[in-house]
Amino acid sequence: MMWDKLNSLGKDRIPFLFISDFEAKELIVIPLDELSKHDVEYSINENYEYQRHRSELKKTLISFDKYKEKFDYVQEKIKNGDTYLLNLTAQTKIDTDLTLKEIFKLSNAHYKLRYKDEFVCFSPEKFVQIKDNTISTFPMKGTIDASVPQAQSVILANEKEMAEHIMVVDLLRNDLSMVSKNVKVKKFRYITTIDAGDKKLLQVSSHINGELENEWHENIGNILKKLLPAGSISGTPKKSTLDIIKTIEDYERGFFSGVFGIYDGESLDSGVMIRFIEKNKNGYVYKSGGGITLDSDSKSEYKELLDKIYLP
Repeated sequence: MMWDKLNSLGKDRIPFLFISDFEAKELIVIPLDELSKHDVEYSINENYEYQRHRSELKKTLISFDKYKEKFDYVQEKIKNGDTYLLNLTAQTKIDTDLTLKEIFKLSNAHYKLRYKDEFVCFSPEKFVQIKDNTISTFPMKGTIDASVPQAQSVILANEKEMAEHIMVVDLLRNDLSMVSKNVKVKKFRYITTIDAGDKKLLQVSSHINGELENEWHENIGNILKKLLPAGSISGTPKKSTLDIIKTIEDYERGFFSGVFGIYDGESLDSGVMIRFIEKNKNGYVYKSGGGITLDSDSKSEYKELLDKIYLP
């Protein structure tokens, strides 16, 4: 029923902000003309002007041994054929003198959201965009430190990263086929540069799109619900992979790796809520992760999980 609210708002072309948790079980919807009544801030800006800051996080890391136990469990599930790609995440306790409001203001990202004094995200990853009856998604899978010699060539030539990316593209292509027609991969494996605090990361993305019916506005809730959880931060096949995630991850993702977006009455833009800090009774935790395939290396995946803990 909660997703029907989006259909009603879309039918009447009423602009809104929506925020969905990872499992699409909790949905927050705020008409934009009511946003001032809520302690919520957002920014969606692909061409933001980068602002430098010196803010750092003190991290209390999950041990490699504990991470490897989870990694090995996932590898066994892959060998059994229960999953082919699984996004394994963990939470890291962090210390910072900044408030969530200050983190939101300082961080540099395409998609930024602060929800009350509960969480903030600053994500580089698009979920779906809808414009002129075209729905597009941009799976981001594959990360490398830009300082590595010939980093772009290295990441694009890496067979494990290629296999992982192909799986995600195939999953998202199938997902879009559930809600649109004439689905195509418009651009395959292109590089974007992400400012990651004191260094830069290169990330690999692809662009997939499909055609929607003219009535998509009044079905916007149905469309989004069918596409969740986002394939790039769950895995494939989706149902069995989600069951494994629930078993192996010893915490609740909550809104981390969910999605948020803006519908302006004509088009929709949304992002995946990665690069995520949550406030709880014990302080701050930073939630991050990466995709695991049969060819993954535990030390490399552990490093990637840690590399993603930063204020951009």
